[in-house]
Amino acid sequence: MDQDNLAAQSRSAPERLLSVLAAFDHTHAALSLSDISRRAGLTLSTAHRLVGALTEWGALERGASGVYHVGLRLWEVAALAPRGLALRQVALPFLEDLYEATHENVQLAVRDGSEVVYTEWLSGRSAVGVHIRVGARWPLHVTGVGLALLAHCEPELQEAYCAKPLTAYTSHTITDPARLRRALAEVRRSGVAVSSRQVTDDALSVAAAVRGPDGTVTAAVSVVVPHAKAQVPVLAPAVRLAARGISRALGWRPRPRGE
Repeated sequence: MDQDNLAAQSRSAPERLLSVLAAFDHTHAALSLSDISRRAGLTLSTAHRLVGALTEWGALERGASGVYHVGLRLWEVAALAPRGLALRQVALPFLEDLYEATHENVQLAVRDGSEVVYTEWLSGRSAVGVHIRVGARWPLHVTGVGLALLAHCEPELQEAYCAKPLTAYTSHTITDPARLRRALAEVRRSGVAVSSRQVTDDALSVAAAVRGPDGTVTAAVSVVVPHAKAQVPVLAPAVRLAARGISRALGWRPRPRGE
């Protein structure tokens, strides 16, 4: 038995089952059994058994051509996640108001470790190079929503993030830890995060943090506009208002001054 097969067999049954689901992503939404076996690092017989169990439960669905897709049962389960569809349902009216006020691209995102995950995207009239899908991920330091989320993390997490290599996507991406620390401090001071041309050379985003019932930052909302016509002083109040509205809808109440 080769090393790959030994490693696959050493994994627990839940790990092997989850590896089948992890084989699917935005660029691999439809997979054959052999594709799943290869991407999950499983033997064909093991993949066949696990795919059969997941299909019977509804986590996977088999199309007429024989390829597999993620099933609706997982969507039903995901709807219970407080940071997923439940958050989206609360936030959507405010996201739509923000879109009507700006007619720009509107995003809602949450943090997952050192990445930002997009849970909603309303496409605006402006054409910018960055095109986000629901479920897409980016490093925290390169997006407005990511900066808004990172700025309100625990100091230890911020320092650990700043200490690691910061991936660059354009010549404007923040890669200097000292500069990133200054940017995070400015987010906390102003209440908005601005990411200018960090992902693509033509886009700028303005974001604000969303708070849960206990005041903890749970999400972030932003608008993404072409850099050439960006008016941050005009966009910032609208984004802050949307974030505050979502926070209140989630149960957050600001502390009275003096407390």
